[in-house]
Amino acid sequence: MGDLDLGMMWGYWGQLPPPNLVELTQEAERLGFTSVWTAESWGSDAFSPLAYLAAVTEKIQLGTAVAQLAARTPTATAMHALTIDHLSGGRFNLGLGVSGPQVVEGWYGQPSNRPLARTREYVEIIRRVIAREEKVDFQGEHYQHPYTGPGSVGLGKALKPITHPLRRKIPIFIGAEGPKNVTQTAEIADGWFPLYYSPWRQDVYADQLTGASDDFQIAVICPFVVTGPTEAEIAEGLAGIRMMLAFYIGGMGAEGQNYHTKLASRMGLGDAALEIQRKFLAGDQAGAIDAVPASFADEIALVGPPERIKERLSVWRDSPVTTLLIHASDSHGLRTAAELVLEG
Repeated sequence: MGDLDLGMMWGYWGQLPPPNLVELTQEAERLGFTSVWTAESWGSDAFSPLAYLAAVTEKIQLGTAVAQLAARTPTATAMHALTIDHLSGGRFNLGLGVSGPQVVEGWYGQPSNRPLARTREYVEIIRRVIAREEKVDFQGEHYQHPYTGPGSVGLGKALKPITHPLRRKIPIFIGAEGPKNVTQTAEIADGWFPLYYSPWRQDVYADQLTGASDDFQIAVICPFVVTGPTEAEIAEGLAGIRMMLAFYIGGMGAEGQNYHTKLASRMGLGDAALEIQRKFLAGDQAGAIDAVPASFADEIALVGPPERIKERLSVWRDSPVTTLLIHASDSHGLRTAAELVLEG
């Protein structure tokens, strides 16, 4: 039975920044959490909070889960990574993801086609910048350094970063869902973020992970909810997870072009995934939530009284997962997670 690391997931901000960002992160570090992660959608960015947290922590790893590719050029992302790695004393992990067409084209104003090819080029350029072995001369299909295409004045020159990286290789994680994307992630990255993962359905990704290295990391966002022991209390604890799944499966994308709907189908939900999407897009959010099987929500989370959570953790420990990323709104939730995952 394998050990599991524990990470704290802040995600992206809502209307306002979390008021206890520093205090809870420091508490997580004290309790033995190995990492803390931020994200971005179309509001707060993923890098700024980590620079802030680097100054008030000492050993906890800092990571983006995820920074969106369309938001920055690969060299700009590499500059962020290089800078925060210095500020944190070598504690930075770079998590990347492509996001969906609605965000890529609607918010960032960038093309969304061929996401796998874009990701491969993006990662390769970042690797070259951080290695700082030679000037970055890269002429890919999607990214060119120097740029010589339409609008160029022809004066670009190959460069390498002025600032020497603290480490010549910074761990890169990728958020991936589709089979081809997960296969590529196992090949080119140091770690993988599944959006939702069931240790009871390891076969869903088994073939895609065969090319991963022995030290490949799998960090899973795992909803963690402590409840009372009754079935009704556990069902209440699963309600928020079913709501989240209905939002992603039903609303995070267009009909016929929602990666989350397709993933849910591959994970065994079948027609239920399409029914969730149909109801959500029709404005029936309550119906979409009801269509999410409670059993599936239970598989991707840790919900229930401590004894039940501890029992179900054994399945996670027997999976390829290396880190559970949890969100906790108070120190009590952090302590409970640490007691069950790290000490149990």
